[in-house]
Amino acid sequence: KLVQVIKKKNKTVSVHSYGTVMLEEAKKDGIKDRDELRKLPIEKQKELQKIAAEKISKLSDDVIFIDTHAFISTEAGFYPGLPNYVIEIIQPTNFIAITASPDEIHNRRMKDETRNRDPISIEDIKKELAVQDAMLSSCSVLSGSPMKVVFNHEGKVEKAADAVIGAIGL
Repeated sequence: KLVQVIKKKNKTVSVHSYGTVMLEEAKKDGIKDRDELRKLPIEKQKELQKIAAEKISKLSDDVIFIDTHAFISTEAGFYPGLPNYVIEIIQPTNFIAITASPDEIHNRRMKDETRNRDPISIEDIKKELAVQDAMLSSCSVLSGSPMKVVFNHEGKVEKAADAVIGAIGL
């Protein structure tokens, strides 16, 4: 939906999953899926993040959406998905958290058979949402770019897309 609306405004647009860009590089070291990335040593994750940031920074579309996580849950604790060195490389203009209620997130994760997720409770999801807000607030402060939270409730994807379009000024 977002891509269609932006293209109608005669803008070039692309969407990139940060984790997928990292995984492409990690596959060279024998990593097979995205869920293995968070289990790598932090130093290796940092290296992969930097490589992905450098690749993304070279993109030239008018509008570039980077689909990423505010944090990665690791053995060491919550690790930022967008640490300062990544922000400095990609220089984002906006931070938009697309979220839902803890119940909706839990239900979506339980139905997602494409991922190898660790079990999680609704209370844990509430904690994750608080960490997400803190991480994104920090990104906004460090970069000087605005942050907006957009709710993507079940069956309301068009409303969420309109909110994103408004946030980026299109």
